[in-house]
Amino acid sequence: MSGSNPGIKYLLPIHSPPFYKWFIGGRLNASYLALDRHVKGGRKNKVAIIWEGEPVDQGGNPLEVRKLTYYDLWREVNRLAYVLKNKFGLKKGDTIGIYLPMIPELPIAMLAAARLGVIFTVVFSGFTAQALADRLNDAEAKLVITADGGYRRGRVIRLKDIVDKALEQSPTVKNVIVFRRVGLNDVNMVKGRDYWWHELMSDVPMNTYVEPEPVESEHPLYILYTSGTTGKPKGIVHDTGGYMVLLHATMKWVFDAREDDIHFCTADIGWVTGHSYIVFGPLLEGMTTIMYEARPTTRTQTVGGRLQRGMERPYCIRAPTGIRTLMRFGDDWVKKHDLSTIRLIHSVGEPINPEAWRWLWKLAGREKVPFGSTWWMTETGGILISHAPGLALVPLKPGTNGPPLPGVDADVVDDNGNPVQPGQRGGYLVIKRPWPGMLLTIWKDPDRYVKTYWSKFPGMFYAGDYAVKDEDGYFWILGRADEVIKVAGHRLGTYELESALIQHPAVAEAAVVGVPDPVKGEVPVAYVVLKQGYQLRAIKG
Repeated sequence: MSGSNPGIKYLLPIHSPPFYKWFIGGRLNASYLALDRHVKGGRKNKVAIIWEGEPVDQGGNPLEVRKLTYYDLWREVNRLAYVLKNKFGLKKGDTIGIYLPMIPELPIAMLAAARLGVIFTVVFSGFTAQALADRLNDAEAKLVITADGGYRRGRVIRLKDIVDKALEQSPTVKNVIVFRRVGLNDVNMVKGRDYWWHELMSDVPMNTYVEPEPVESEHPLYILYTSGTTGKPKGIVHDTGGYMVLLHATMKWVFDAREDDIHFCTADIGWVTGHSYIVFGPLLEGMTTIMYEARPTTRTQTVGGRLQRGMERPYCIRAPTGIRTLMRFGDDWVKKHDLSTIRLIHSVGEPINPEAWRWLWKLAGREKVPFGSTWWMTETGGILISHAPGLALVPLKPGTNGPPLPGVDADVVDDNGNPVQPGQRGGYLVIKRPWPGMLLTIWKDPDRYVKTYWSKFPGMFYAGDYAVKDEDGYFWILGRADEVIKVAGHRLGTYELESALIQHPAVAEAAVVGVPDPVKGEVPVAYVVLKQGYQLRAIKG
């Protein structure tokens, strides 16, 4: 990598596999791509974000709805960037932490940091103080942006208190910006360290403009921490140029992005799905994206239509667990909602069992809407294996993830790294060539990067998933390789067993784990959630 940022400790030479760099010599800015070019073009007054808060009235309708145009969003990003730059002296290459609930200020903070070339790490607002401290320390964050509190399943979570506790162990953090989300009156504010968002912004004119910092294509945009099976969380580093290219391609190919589309992704921005397909991907394409603060926890909330209103959009992306949660309440209440505008559906985050696929495709997709199950991971930056309606309509297969996208050289290999023949028993998913948007490295730990992803099968990226490739070139991801149970010499993916259980009409959700057995080595044990209306009955004998 270029030596233009000598202060970033993990930098390694250009063209030194597996430390691949993309579009060397190019300069760009993610905030400019997501906002400025739309404001300068024809989308200045187009709605960029539709946000619904969690609190609802007795009818289940949200008490708070905000709509921000591209111009609104651009102005708020510029104002916050001004504060970060002029009040706190942040500059290109510095790192900050963002610990916010699902409110518009979260993407505003991300885009303001990107505007300055400041590297940000978003920490999921459900994490503990210790988890937050671990991430802030590893990133050497200079500043944290948080809120007084946030709503989660009907409760108020005191986020600032969690930050205060984390900062007892985080010496690099010198300042905290606090957004007043809940309106708590007893927030601890340390003089000289903590500042209210609204007070900082009160003196910044609405027409403030901060020139976007041109950064190298390989300049880190963000660090996102993902838990490993052992050791501390891994700081996955994504660049700017390659990442933006991957998002642009996947928004066009996988989501067939169009000018009048409204994009609804049900993820939390604290995870990579939210980074890529709530914030940067949709805004890069000039689309309208929905942010949804609530978590459905009761029948009233769910049947009341909050998730269904979100689905009354040109297309949506949803996790299989969310789909199976909806399945628990039956079909009738889904049919009450107008889902005729849905044009595309995708699932993400885990393998989708065929029964859940068929259920949603029948009810929401009307048995004609393309419904894909995308495969990717935090490390890939964006979708790599998926049906691609934006390129061509190919036959849909319930439960499959589809073929690799153009330029993605994916395969399934055995324990020795040899290709497994199509249709045969599964093996390990690998990517044989680098791709734009892939992780640069693990923050400050390049040795771990090589050991984790490039050592099991030299020259190939090891995804850690167990998979099957069929005769048509479609990939079936069966789950994490460490979730494969070996029973009497037979390798069984937990996904396969869970899918069999969910085929039963009474079962809404199932999870299978392996437990030691003196005879068979391991045996599967299943945990099952029943659909509404069914009760567990003991079986005698």
